[in-house]
Amino acid sequence: MKTVLECLERGSSYLQEKGVEGARRNMEWLLAQQLACSRIELYASFDRPMTEQELAPLRTLLKRRGQGEPLQHLLGTVEFAGREFQCDNRALIPRPETEEMVESTLKLEMGDQIQVLDVGTGSGVIGITIGLSLGERCAGIVLTDISREALTLAQENADRHALAVTCLEADLCEGVMGTYNLILANLPYIPIGEKESLSREVAHDPETALFAGPEGLDLLRRFLPAARSHLASGGWLALEIGANQGAEVVKLAQSSGLNSIRLDQDLSGKPRFVFAQAP
Repeated sequence: MKTVLECLERGSSYLQEKGVEGARRNMEWLLAQQLACSRIELYASFDRPMTEQELAPLRTLLKRRGQGEPLQHLLGTVEFAGREFQCDNRALIPRPETEEMVESTLKLEMGDQIQVLDVGTGSGVIGITIGLSLGERCAGIVLTDISREALTLAQENADRHALAVTCLEADLCEGVMGTYNLILANLPYIPIGEKESLSREVAHDPETALFAGPEGLDLLRRFLPAARSHLASGGWLALEIGANQGAEVVKLAQSSGLNSIRLDQDLSGKPRFVFAQAP
């Protein structure tokens, strides 16, 4: 029988050979899931023998990860802003940069009884995290997406955190009623020409959650004027965008009649977030 340590080392070597970034960390997560323990607890169990019943499903997971299937899909969950959410191929895997957008959004000057609209919500992690963080200040949350499958996942994540939301199947803001104090969006912004250069992992995300025309701006050009019409006076718009799209998106926000526009960098120094306010 192989011990936990032997399994960890051999599995890490296999993933490294397959070109998986962070091979040992990936193997730790897969092994911890199979043994129903934390990654830290693995280190106290290195001498524990593993049974064939434990090894067989682990081999299957290793093969899938080696073929490029994302770790989050194999685990079925992802951590976002300190909370755990369900994650699968129905929606985009949340990225660390998006956590930064959420943190900055929560620092905006907003009053009480905030109505929130999350457009292109995907798995729902942005709107749900904002709603949970606002607590009693949140007066309601609407999550929209063009994908019915993504909305189903978003509803499951809202239920997971016991948060009341309204899910609306819509193309951007179509069918959205009323005005909101905060509108959030992390819309597809990758140019279609970059499709072949994406990593194996990103290729497992739905194409509708990734690409937006030749420049990656097709959806943002439609969205910004629509968002302006649904922003209450003094309300905020928060966007995540491509690292080379800042100047163009700022112009779009200006032409849509928004004020107090700022372009913020992510932790790696790339201009990634746009915040703008309705007059």
